[in-house]
Amino acid sequence: MTKPVITAVIPAAGLGTRFLPATKALPKEMLPVVDRPAIQHVVEEAVDAELTDVLFVVGRNKDPLVNHFDRVAELEDTLERKGKTEMLAQVQAITDLATFHYVRQREPAGLGDAVAQAAHHVRGASFAVLLGDDLIDQGGALLTEMLQVHEQTGASVVAVQPVPAEQVSSYGVIAPATEADPLLTRYGREALWVDTMVEKPAPEQAPSQLAVIGRYVLSPKVFEVLKETGTGTGGEIQLTDALVTMAENPAAYGGVVAVVHHGRRYDTGNKLEYAKANVELSLKHPQLGPELREWLVDYVHHLQTPDADSNGSGNS
Repeated sequence: MTKPVITAVIPAAGLGTRFLPATKALPKEMLPVVDRPAIQHVVEEAVDAELTDVLFVVGRNKDPLVNHFDRVAELEDTLERKGKTEMLAQVQAITDLATFHYVRQREPAGLGDAVAQAAHHVRGASFAVLLGDDLIDQGGALLTEMLQVHEQTGASVVAVQPVPAEQVSSYGVIAPATEADPLLTRYGREALWVDTMVEKPAPEQAPSQLAVIGRYVLSPKVFEVLKETGTGTGGEIQLTDALVTMAENPAAYGGVVAVVHHGRRYDTGNKLEYAKANVELSLKHPQLGPELREWLVDYVHHLQTPDADSNGSGNS
């Protein structure tokens, strides 16, 4: 049995070009989802899976991210002086979520290169990778199960989700093994050995409709594979290429298992999905949810009214 994983690696070195101009000076990971930055949702997911050591792989202009997870003495003093104890507790809790570390990726050279920056920190241990663009409902439970699969099998583990055929060209897609392994039937979610993976295939060339989403549990053997992995799609070092090598050579690298997620996932790197995430997660918020739901019902009714005014303001 493999040793328990304690480290979550969170790549956060991207330029955020899909959200310009909002991300010209603000890291995309700091864009708010309801009442906290997207990156905090991801950290909380890691903590829910009992990963207490968090390594951010950052690029330039990431000071706001670093500051968010650090203490801000003057802010805390102000809140304490004004008697805002609940708000003070919320601010202090951010710093206490986990132990935070940072390593610089000199240039955005691909996810594989970002993961490679974690080698010194994890020191030969297995680790999880969580991509900040993917917010996963009940993600802590998914990640916990992925960790269990890794500890039982020693394989690297990827999360996958069924997608429509017309969307496979946007993802890495797995070719699952044809024979079931009884060892993998004990888990709540479906788990499958992976024969290989294809990066962004055309629909007619896709080996399945199971797309890799942004959660991984990786054996430290991935680092030696990444050293030998050349540039791939986009002229960057792709983690998918390293995982293909590991899946196709299980005797040397332990193989790869896919855990299937059927729940809600938000791609917050996509503007429409980002908007949906804010609406849906706001509806689940204990303070915001009830009033927002009432307003949303009125607003949708207003949109469906033939003589709705052009600005669609609805009731407020």
